[in-house]
Amino acid sequence: MKVLVTGAAGFIGMHTTERLLARGDEVVGIDNLNDYYDPRLKESRLERLRPSPRFRFVKLDVAGRTGVERLFTEEKFDRVVHLAAQAGVRYSLQNPHAYADSNLVGFVNILEGCRHGGVRHLVYASSSSVYGGNTRLPFSEHDNVDHPVSLYAATKKANELMAHAYSHLYGLPTTGLRFFTVYGPWGRPDMALFLFVKAILEGRPIDVFGHGRMKRDFTYIDDIVEGVLRTLDRAPGPDPGFDAGHPDPARSDAPYRVFNIGNHSPVELLDFISAIEAELGRQAHKNFLPIQDGDAPATHADTAELTAWTDFKPATSVRDGVRQFVAWYRAYYGV
Repeated sequence: MKVLVTGAAGFIGMHTTERLLARGDEVVGIDNLNDYYDPRLKESRLERLRPSPRFRFVKLDVAGRTGVERLFTEEKFDRVVHLAAQAGVRYSLQNPHAYADSNLVGFVNILEGCRHGGVRHLVYASSSSVYGGNTRLPFSEHDNVDHPVSLYAATKKANELMAHAYSHLYGLPTTGLRFFTVYGPWGRPDMALFLFVKAILEGRPIDVFGHGRMKRDFTYIDDIVEGVLRTLDRAPGPDPGFDAGHPDPARSDAPYRVFNIGNHSPVELLDFISAIEAELGRQAHKNFLPIQDGDAPATHADTAELTAWTDFKPATSVRDGVRQFVAWYRAYYGV
């Protein structure tokens, strides 16, 4: 297949592209290489991909309508994995316009490209953040998600609604993947694991929000990518059992689906830090702080729908995942 991966220089984008190339697909990767975090890390990720003769990189911002239109017209993609987005819950409180540009305008441009380009399946990144103010755990795709607590979450919910509209109007098969706290080698510098490891190795205190009592369904990158590929390979069709009189958020009479991809095993932040300390052989100096605006007290993925659809269930333990990240971090930064 010929696959477009947006955000190819990103954390999930690089790993997804590697897997697609390894199985023989042709991949065009795009990224705007912005400076939300160190662009040198993004360039290093691309250097892992460039040796493949089946990979080609195009520097492109998905928010640029003309460039995206030209790309789809010239390339004729079979499938699209849309991972490009302005990430980060907390940053959305500081720079909301970046989220409108990338996550809303950019997504419309991708949808239009898929529509006019005859793409057979669009898989796109949603987020566990869409569950917002929900308190019933585990989070299920069958739950209502109309109460976001950050603009980032609102843009991801909007993406799901926009995808449904295109699936309904134009028969475009779309699958949204609600990622739960992704971590692992080559991870983002703004994520907790990266920040904690860096600070502990440098002898600096770490900020522990929610006084360490928050719980997250930490999901290892390899499990995320396996879920991406398995859903990419199975395009949804209309659900004949959909009842418009009693609509189920996880079902549709259009070729549309959403799935949680999480470890189904939430871990308290203090326990996550303990796993890091054990791997580094050092104790962290902790600065306990209240929970931040936009953060959820807990996340927990119900993965029954994903397992039923793909026969796959993420299962990498936090200790194994942290070990892999620390090994990469030490090797990459020489510490």
